[in-house]
Amino acid sequence: MTRIDYLALAIATCGVGYLPLIPGTFGSLVGVGIFLLLSRTTVGLVVSIVAVIVAGIWAGSRTEALAGRKDPGKIVVDEVAGQLIATLPLVFFTQWSIAAVMVSFVLFRFFDIVKPYPANRLQDLEGGMGVMCDDLVAGVYAAVFVTIFMRVF
Repeated sequence: MTRIDYLALAIATCGVGYLPLIPGTFGSLVGVGIFLLLSRTTVGLVVSIVAVIVAGIWAGSRTEALAGRKDPGKIVVDEVAGQLIATLPLVFFTQWSIAAVMVSFVLFRFFDIVKPYPANRLQDLEGGMGVMCDDLVAGVYAAVFVTIFMRVF
């Protein structure tokens, strides 16, 4: 393995992809942590989301090739990106709470697991696009419901 391969694995696993049982949930928690660090700067959060998506597509493709199979469970950068999208609406509300962050977490995990259309189709895309796109859609679905939650409550 080359240094580039190790870099791809580091990005794809976000340091938690090798944890047992629920690596995707741990990946989502990394996304929550990034959100909490950057929530005061909308531009920083948006730039981070774009950077995670671009890096995730590259690292996902490379990690799939290294693993020799489609979307291995150790890849969690897609959950990080999706969770960041799910929490993004919160920065547009002057008051949000940890409860709202928890709602975004639960909603994202739900949509990530259920994979409603078109997420279920997008995961069939090749390489890193397939790794990332289903979770990006799950993040958008969660973001819509988070926005509704924030408006109602």
